[in-house]
Amino acid sequence: MTTTKAMTPAMRQYLDIKNNHTDAIVFFRMGDFYEIFFDDARIAAKVMGIALTSRDKEKKIPMCGIPYHAADIYIGKLIGAGHKVAVCEQIEDPAEAKGVIRRAVTRVVTPGTIQDDKLLSSKTNNYIAAVTWSKKGGAGLAYMDITTGDFKLTDLEGVSSLRDELRRINPSEVLMPEGSPLVGVLEGLEEEFKNITQRSAYDFELDVAAGFLTSHFKVASLDGFGCGELTGGVASAGALLKYVSDMQKSSLEQIKPCSPYFPSSYLIMDYATRRNLEVIENARDRGRDSTLLAHMDRTKTSMGARLLCTYLIFPLLNLKDLKARLSATEELIEGRLVREDIEGELKNIFDIERLIGKISSSLATARDLVALKESLKRVVLIKDLLETFSSELMAKVGVVISSHEVEEVIELIAISIKETPALLLREGGFIRDGYNEELDELRKISGGGKDSIAAIEKKERERVGISSLKVGFNRVFGYYIEVTKANLASFEVPDYYVRKQTLVNAERFITPELKEWEEKVLTAEDKAIAIELKLFSGIIRAISEKLRVLQRVAEHVAILDVTASFAELAEEMRYVKPVLSESDVIEIKEGRHPVVEAGLPEGFTPNDIKLDRRESRILILTGPNMAGKSTYIRQVAVIVLMAQVGSFVPAMSAHIGIVDRIFTRVGASDDMSKGQSTFMVEMNEAANILNNATDKSLVILDEIGRGTSTFDGLSIAWAVVEYLHDTEGRRAKTLFATHYHELTDISLTKKRVKNYNMAVKEWEDDIIFLKKVIVGSTNRSYGIHVARLAGLPKSVVARATEILKNLECGELNEAGMPNIAGAGKAKTMKLQPSLPHLFSKKDDPIRQELRDVDINSLSPLEALNKLNRIKELLDD
Repeated sequence: MTTTKAMTPAMRQYLDIKNNHTDAIVFFRMGDFYEIFFDDARIAAKVMGIALTSRDKEKKIPMCGIPYHAADIYIGKLIGAGHKVAVCEQIEDPAEAKGVIRRAVTRVVTPGTIQDDKLLSSKTNNYIAAVTWSKKGGAGLAYMDITTGDFKLTDLEGVSSLRDELRRINPSEVLMPEGSPLVGVLEGLEEEFKNITQRSAYDFELDVAAGFLTSHFKVASLDGFGCGELTGGVASAGALLKYVSDMQKSSLEQIKPCSPYFPSSYLIMDYATRRNLEVIENARDRGRDSTLLAHMDRTKTSMGARLLCTYLIFPLLNLKDLKARLSATEELIEGRLVREDIEGELKNIFDIERLIGKISSSLATARDLVALKESLKRVVLIKDLLETFSSELMAKVGVVISSHEVEEVIELIAISIKETPALLLREGGFIRDGYNEELDELRKISGGGKDSIAAIEKKERERVGISSLKVGFNRVFGYYIEVTKANLASFEVPDYYVRKQTLVNAERFITPELKEWEEKVLTAEDKAIAIELKLFSGIIRAISEKLRVLQRVAEHVAILDVTASFAELAEEMRYVKPVLSESDVIEIKEGRHPVVEAGLPEGFTPNDIKLDRRESRILILTGPNMAGKSTYIRQVAVIVLMAQVGSFVPAMSAHIGIVDRIFTRVGASDDMSKGQSTFMVEMNEAANILNNATDKSLVILDEIGRGTSTFDGLSIAWAVVEYLHDTEGRRAKTLFATHYHELTDISLTKKRVKNYNMAVKEWEDDIIFLKKVIVGSTNRSYGIHVARLAGLPKSVVARATEILKNLECGELNEAGMPNIAGAGKAKTMKLQPSLPHLFSKKDDPIRQELRDVDINSLSPLEALNKLNRIKELLDD
């Protein structure tokens, strides 16, 4: 094994740095390369797909290396594989170094602290979160996006709420205190959030965390931020800010003051609900395609796209704010021509939020400043266009983006930075001519100083009397005076001429004056670049002083973008403005599922819905597979969600009583990582609904109990409906799609349960799905028809049809068993009824007649006629 003493000074320096960053792969800058050594090299070479070599001087030390200009690509690969990268730079000029060049880690890149645009999605935030237990017995959560400065915190009641919030914000990295019970309690968290970092518990202590926050934001207490009482949130926020500061090695000026949020202020959807409704991710591959977000996104800026995503995961409960969004959308629809002009300007706005983040982190280039300038120029034009509108929200946007600081920043960048600057700062050439006199003079010199060279040349010609004498420049030999050999015979070389180079036909000389000029020229470029970098730092500081103003401008540009997107969507898809209230009614006329409709070229069949407290609290929906039950119940939830985001909705009209939570229980899936069967997952989701739903909730149930035996499942489904109907405080508005036709009988005993079914038309041996919801129930699922459409062998379909008829007719063999086994023999057994006659599968015209009776609207005469009809059926 190689000892430290046997190593070069550079390798000893590397080991010292590595010892301070044991959890990261160290990129060690050596000239134009980042070198990686030892076990880091073995890991990195495999992930990055490059060759693993060795450093012979240190006796076969494993190593690999990458060009410094390609580092971001390779850092991205390592981060994607779950690693951290410590970037170690040379912090002194090699030409001036005495001994080994001083190096230091300038940043540590982790999944939650990435700032490189090429490694981030422009349309989604990259959050990093911290969690801990609060002293009050709950959980504390804080999260931030260092590229935009967003910084939020909250206290939560327990682990379940914490898991829901983490799933809602979907952080790329999660911090926890070392030894925290959360590490073990949050079962399965590692499956969803692979990048979990444990930090010193000391950083999470309330006093320590609060002290770090107050020091960073230069305040006496956190009360002014409204979060002084959120002990768990504050503990998490302080530890989070400390961690990010340690990783970034910068002042983090772009981080906004931490602000509290309360989940109860927003419509709550758990992870299962967002997944089932495909709000942000589709159920197929967790991608963006075919999601509500993708359908609604007509935004023109990255900032708007991220805000729209935030709107969808944090829908509002506040009527005032919702109505403000709707009124602004309505105004932009009516002012379509002006809106289109605004959208034209928005298309040319870069990501101001992330540009500001790069500026405050000293990561910005001259091109970033030009992008900021051009974006702010568009903002000024938009300010003038907004004068057309008067809604509260549009007026607020207009006031914020009218800040005089915007024009000051535009002017500063315009006079200081060239329109098309060099890509890299170290190349220079990005400061405008005329901005700095010293720089202009150095550029003149470094450009060769044609006038000065001409003056030297003229003077020497006159001195020696040779008109063909010339002053030239060679990259190898520098500046020179050239005299042809034809002139040398009559030429008396002055004493101050020093021979520099002999050519076939000429001699080249240097003079003290020309040598002095050469030194000026050769050093002028380096001096010019140094001055440019100094000037650039000053420009960055000046813009950073307006950081908070620019962040507010960016926020309101995003608000305008999303609102314009809502208007464009509504106009294109014929959506209507919903009427929102605190009532307990949801009534939608001709509602459509927005995503499904967009994917149906033949058109979408609209349907109505009415849910209220008195008559239609729970709707039982029956009908065949493929008839549209699932689409119908989901579209109600999606329309409510859109309304509480502040968007127009796909309907002819919609009256939406604000709901506090949306729950869904859809489909069948297992979770084998937790040892949970399909039925267990189903029951877990059902339990979550029954334990957390309120009178103001909306519940969507697409089958309950299908993962067990028929009687078990039906019994559970029946009990669930009764619970949601009868239990005080749990009487949620509920849509229940089911194949248990017997469940429709519950409407006979529960007054707020109504039966609906999906209409079908039978034609010869085929059925036509009408996609229309009608009053009443059905007792057929048409599953065999669907099986035939799916391509099951004809013999299987025929035999299934025979068995179905046998069961429906109640035919029994001589042994008293259903006659579905053909000629096979069955053991004799006595059948016992497993459920009351209420669940009989035989067609019962009397029960059907009673089921269709609307008692509340029945006149006395109609009641007598109905009774007579039932009597006739009994006589039959």
